[in-house]
Amino acid sequence: MADTVRLGIIGLGQQGGMYAKLISEGRVPHMTIGAICDTDPAKRDAVRATYPGVAVHEDWRAMLASGDVDAVVTTVPHFLHPEMGIAALEAGIHALVEKPAGVYTRQANELIEFAATKPELTFGIMFNQRMNPLYQRLKEIVENGEIGRIRRSNWIITTWWRPQGYYDSSAWRATWGGEGGGVLVNQAPHQLDLWQWICGVPEKVYAKLGYGVNRDIAVENDVTAFVEYADGATGTFVTCTYDIDGTDRFEILGDQGKIVVEGSKRAIVTRLRKPEAELSASMDMDDVMKLFMGGVDFDTLYTQETIELESPFGQQHSDVLENFALNILDGTPLIAPGADGINGVRLANAIHLSDWTGQEVPLQFDDQQYLDLLNARIRDEGTFPVRPA
Repeated sequence: MADTVRLGIIGLGQQGGMYAKLISEGRVPHMTIGAICDTDPAKRDAVRATYPGVAVHEDWRAMLASGDVDAVVTTVPHFLHPEMGIAALEAGIHALVEKPAGVYTRQANELIEFAATKPELTFGIMFNQRMNPLYQRLKEIVENGEIGRIRRSNWIITTWWRPQGYYDSSAWRATWGGEGGGVLVNQAPHQLDLWQWICGVPEKVYAKLGYGVNRDIAVENDVTAFVEYADGATGTFVTCTYDIDGTDRFEILGDQGKIVVEGSKRAIVTRLRKPEAELSASMDMDDVMKLFMGGVDFDTLYTQETIELESPFGQQHSDVLENFALNILDGTPLIAPGADGINGVRLANAIHLSDWTGQEVPLQFDDQQYLDLLNARIRDEGTFPVRPA
């Protein structure tokens, strides 16, 4: 059995270039660069100069048929992820798709359902933040019941300020037809995934969005969403791309404790000594007066732990690539199975749909209605073709 996987990188942009660099530096021990594909002649020349001996392709389908690669990663515009993932799997090539798994649920489900017919092949998604040791630890704490049943979660994530020049850098960026949306499909998919990975998948959503707020774009760059879970728990998600001094704060409140994460680097975990309802029922009015007057020793009510774990730049991506390679080589379980990608796509679509219709939307919404409304926006742009069902 081979001890390395030959990866084909489709698209040598920022992400593809980073993956090539990580692999060439030996940061992904069980992976080599099998080939790189890009339609830009200048980038193909750069590959030949930087990575001598690596096969270079102009056409990604030709790369799949070349025998140069065992697996591919799709670092291309979002709409192309499902098409390329399906073609790779159909050719007997393992597939790692970038986030999101697709732009709309029908498209993402087509990829996921096809992958299910190829159980001998590995299908993963680049949810690199699942490799953040802090979030891995917090997931353990929640799953172990250390803060009890979740009552509410809130995430405000506005740390990706994007000036107008960013949006002007490419004709497809921040368009309905080229990118499929704004912050929900570009910057926020990692948080939408982590939120559901840790707290569970909600049942319904109500949202208000802003389109082109302080920017000359048609898509959403301001999101406020309220979700509800089957057990009655609630959550909010707030994001935008025009906050120059952004915030990253994630709170999970349980009936036996609380987690507060700042900057995705530091968390304070509060564990109640008894469930909150028991503490409440045990206090009479004298205790309440002590509480109001600052006379309560809170150490008798809860403990607190501060968790700080470092995640060097590029390490999370290296870890996903290595985990993907090991799954191919020896069956190591995937940290980010491709099928998990539907959760973020479904939630992002439901948030769009709620704002477009002005209604609360179930997560199991009518995906044809969503596609029809998306295509109406693509037609209004008049730049890109509408998307097939």
